[in-house]
Amino acid sequence: MNRWYHIFLLLVAPGFLLPLSAYAQQLREAPSEPTPPIATSSPTDPTYVIGPQDTLAVNVWKEPELSENVQVRPDGKVSIPLLDDVQAAGLTAMKLSSDITAGLKKYVAAPRVTVLVTGINSRRFYVLGEVLHAGTFTLLPDMNVLQAISNAGGLTPYANGKKIYVLRNEAGKQVKYRFNYNKVLKGQNSQDNFPLMSGDTVVVP
Repeated sequence: MNRWYHIFLLLVAPGFLLPLSAYAQQLREAPSEPTPPIATSSPTDPTYVIGPQDTLAVNVWKEPELSENVQVRPDGKVSIPLLDDVQAAGLTAMKLSSDITAGLKKYVAAPRVTVLVTGINSRRFYVLGEVLHAGTFTLLPDMNVLQAISNAGGLTPYANGKKIYVLRNEAGKQVKYRFNYNKVLKGQNSQDNFPLMSGDTVVVP
């Protein structure tokens, strides 16, 4: 019995082991799907960069006539009493409050200014294809792919939920991230339901 077992190992087993070894090598060499970076952003995030159409609450301590809610214009500026137009887009709330403070020193003794982002309207994402309401939508903090599709009214009966993908521009190149709607709904592939970034396009074939 032992002799025949050794003969099997010497003559037959290599025929099975070699294909398995080659298959394992193919798995190691096969290109993996790109993994999207995690992106979180909220009005309270100190690193958030203000954009056009965002709404801000500008408060000057003990100066109610200088405190107001403003919206960033398409040119990236806001109108502040005594200062007229102030550049806001491209700045953090802390940097903008510093700029406004510096400008008000000409008119107010030791001004104390705080700026809060009360609405993120500059961040947009797009949904195309077989959804009920394709179009442009406001990107809320930590909104993921499934929530984005829900915002667009959900899939039509003709949608291919297995072939959905997200297009994103990274370093000047367009990257495609796949999203299997059916599996995510079943609680599978939860890592594919990643947060969107401003400018992302969700395509539903």
